[in-house]
Amino acid sequence: MSRVAEFRWLLLRDVDRVVAEVRAYPDDESLWRMAGRIPNSGGTLALHLAGNLQHFVGAILGGSGYRRDREREFAARDLGRAALLGELAAAREAIDTALGAMTDADLDAEWTGGGPLADGSPNALMLLHLSGHLSYHLGQLDYHRRLLAADE
Repeated sequence: MSRVAEFRWLLLRDVDRVVAEVRAYPDDESLWRMAGRIPNSGGTLALHLAGNLQHFVGAILGGSGYRRDREREFAARDLGRAALLGELAAAREAIDTALGAMTDADLDAEWTGGGPLADGSPNALMLLHLSGHLSYHLGQLDYHRRLLAADE
């Protein structure tokens, strides 16, 4: 398996896990409730992940033209499950499209998207960073949902 295919598999696997978490919430309202010491609701976490992936993978690496609305990611409080799943489906499509067009040589090219790796790091390092970020928030999402279930 190529390195690009490995990144594609890893990111899609975790997006699918986020989708499963969103579907596991008991109702649309519980996605937006706060729980424990987690600073964001499950809906906020899912929307943030979808925005990150659509921006960094879809727009920067894939040239999708996606315009990120980070303020909305952290301000939305009433999107239904279907809308969140739609955002995650768009993130999945961004991954599929962008990484489907990349080669392993593209992974070694310099990351030009700014952010924490604006120091000439390769694209592969940014994808690894995104994978870790996705896993971190996936863990928060799971914990948030389980905290809510224990309260009910």
